[in-house]
Amino acid sequence: MMSNPRCELLRWQFDMTWSLFDYHLVRLAPDDFLWEPADLSWTVRPDSAGNWLPDWADTEPDPVPVPTIGWVSWHIGWWWGTAIDHVRGRTPRDRADVTWPGSGPAAVTWLQELRTQWLAVLDELTDADLDAVSTLPWQTPPDNTVGHTVAWLNAELMKNVAEIGQLRLIRAASKR
Repeated sequence: MMSNPRCELLRWQFDMTWSLFDYHLVRLAPDDFLWEPADLSWTVRPDSAGNWLPDWADTEPDPVPVPTIGWVSWHIGWWWGTAIDHVRGRTPRDRADVTWPGSGPAAVTWLQELRTQWLAVLDELTDADLDAVSTLPWQTPPDNTVGHTVAWLNAELMKNVAEIGQLRLIRAASKR
């Protein structure tokens, strides 16, 4: 018998998504992260102080640049860290303060650490927690509960995993 069916279902969905992500993470080579798949690409670049910052526009450009794996991994780290902060009741860092770790292996470690933090969040959630109002700014009523945040995170991670997987496969195929 399940102790909390709602939390266990969300955890199952997350674990399934992570297993798909792990499939790609262990196959990524360091050079995969900054490979630009198109002339119009967004990536992460070191600034004068050596901090790796993402290409960004406050208004989405048209056409939308194709992101590198490095950019997508930064993007995951940014929104995931923000979601953890919101669910934990902490003030989230500003997007501009979230830097990429600076290499593929460091990015993988960063994402694995976020997974560990997220699992701790999931393991503590109760039905009352899932029904609590979420403070994520992009969630509006009626989709503004912590339960919606967890479901959104699972969906967003699945989308980003698919993007990274597709970029990895395209790069591998283009080398032949």
